[in-house]
Amino acid sequence: MMKQLFIKSYAICCPDAELLAPFGLLGSDIDKSLIPAAMRRRTSMTTRMAITAAKLACTQANSDSQHLASVFASLGGEIQVTDALCRLLPDDNELLSPTQFHNSVHNTTAGYWAILNKCQEPSTAIAAADDTFAMGLIEVWSQLQQQGCGERLLVCYDELWPQYLAPPIGLAAFACAFVLSTDAEQAIGSLSLPQISEQTEKNFPIEWLMLTESAPAAAVIPLLMALQQATQEQVPLNIKTPIWVSDISALGRDKE
Repeated sequence: MMKQLFIKSYAICCPDAELLAPFGLLGSDIDKSLIPAAMRRRTSMTTRMAITAAKLACTQANSDSQHLASVFASLGGEIQVTDALCRLLPDDNELLSPTQFHNSVHNTTAGYWAILNKCQEPSTAIAAADDTFAMGLIEVWSQLQQQGCGERLLVCYDELWPQYLAPPIGLAAFACAFVLSTDAEQAIGSLSLPQISEQTEKNFPIEWLMLTESAPAAAVIPLLMALQQATQEQVPLNIKTPIWVSDISALGRDKE
């Protein structure tokens, strides 16, 4: 039985770099060059963020994105597009945009990633409220457990939300990607299978709680900090009880 999941790389895309400053993390802005202009005009902020993070993670891990199965985890997915469509429905005189309808599904980002990388490997799209990142990790774990070996791309992301929907969710946009593997070679860290713990949100830094309440994908930050600081510790994977945790043993980026 596989007891550890190895981290080959990670990458962050956060348009507002100041959000990461309290955690000592660095992220990249959206890389517009990754998506051809004609396609880019049809994509949302969430898709552009997720693809930027995913591409950086694959590059750092020297992984072939054309042959890499993936898991895309997002609480809101294409929330801006879906909201716009819903607001048009009561108006009988307004025609729905076929492009917006096409882009409104939760696996839109996964589809664009597959098209851009000519990837025909399986892809899973997950939404699990506060547990979205933890469930994404468990999904990767389960797939690799069944397969016995290999790599997976895990991307966790959420964009800005209309604030009348569920404030404060959507006040910030954040995306992060990992290349995860059953192979320890060239790994920058390892993770145990996520488990439910007895921790409560009272144990967590207020800066992380506030950011994750407004950008659900920021649940990954304790894990990112442990990787950067090359620590061995138990990290939380969400902010609301029950708390999911995973044990991480990190080597640090300078040992990649």
